[in-house]
Amino acid sequence: MNLKKALAASTALVSVFAVAAPAFAQTDLTALYEAAKTEGQLTTIALPHDWCGYGAVIDGFKAKYPGITINELNPDAGSGDEIEAVKTSKGNAGPQSPDVIDVGLSFGPSAKADGLIQAYKVSTWDSIPDSAKDADGFWYGDYYGVLSFLVNTDIVSKVPTSWAELKASDYANSFALAGDPRAANQAISAVHAAGLATGAAAGADAAKAGLAFFADLNKASNFVPVIGKAAAVAQGTTPIVAAWDYNALAWRDGFAGNPKAEVVVPSDAVVAGVYVQAISAYAPHLNAAKLWMEYLYSDEGQTGWLAGYCHPIRFNDMVARKVVPQALLDKLPPADAYAKAVFPTLDEQAAAKTEITGQWDAVVGANVQ
Repeated sequence: MNLKKALAASTALVSVFAVAAPAFAQTDLTALYEAAKTEGQLTTIALPHDWCGYGAVIDGFKAKYPGITINELNPDAGSGDEIEAVKTSKGNAGPQSPDVIDVGLSFGPSAKADGLIQAYKVSTWDSIPDSAKDADGFWYGDYYGVLSFLVNTDIVSKVPTSWAELKASDYANSFALAGDPRAANQAISAVHAAGLATGAAAGADAAKAGLAFFADLNKASNFVPVIGKAAAVAQGTTPIVAAWDYNALAWRDGFAGNPKAEVVVPSDAVVAGVYVQAISAYAPHLNAAKLWMEYLYSDEGQTGWLAGYCHPIRFNDMVARKVVPQALLDKLPPADAYAKAVFPTLDEQAAAKTEITGQWDAVVGANVQ
């Protein structure tokens, strides 16, 4: 999915792992499959194969449910494009009408309010955290990322495990953000996370604390005012970069051991952002859409996303039941590192963004480019 899609947060600052014991509903998947085969097609949108393992997920669905073709619309679309595609589908059941969407969280509530999506609760509904789904089933979290540190361990001998540690003299001229905090969501979220690590309340207070934190880093010359990317980490220009973990893990793999690198989830603030799934109110292939959702929220579908380094929303339930392949877990930070993951509310995110983008130059004074 296009990285311009906003990583939004859930509607409460609570742990994503606060889930009830699974009590899965019994959906007649055989009957649903037969109905979907009669429709013969599923139309998706904005699902590039190299995002969150979607290529393998799509292939897995087609292998499990032969007889249903997948019409993939505009893989590089953003969340706004998906919503517009649904709007233009009203009264038009043609090949450009998506059955399902995968969007940033902020688009879930607004799409519900505008009557653009319809309710459907998958069999594994109870194992999706309440904080990451609409109570009536109109939208539901699918996967999330957390802010992490990608560290070039060929250069950095003492790997930082918290935001607070970044102030140490060990990290002079070492740390960068994966974006300009005056404009990029990934960088804005990192500044907010640094503020939350101080104990400040989410929103404007944490934003102010985060700005003060980065002002200190800048004065100490620990902060490098460039946009941190994989190449900068590999070359040692910025051997530590704060980025969403799915980006950091993919970059690490891309190094192929040269340089050696580690991805760390900071212990003092684990800030997450979630995407959501929904079925179009005008879905031409409603049964296929429901079957697609059942697949995505099954253990198999959720594992597919995890293989693409996007943490599935049912991760805690799957770990508890020991159904995640150990080989896959070994490629990730420890599962318990995510236990404190929180999702700032949309209002908190907006307040933080306003403060950070408006005050970065005045408080921090570092021209990130």
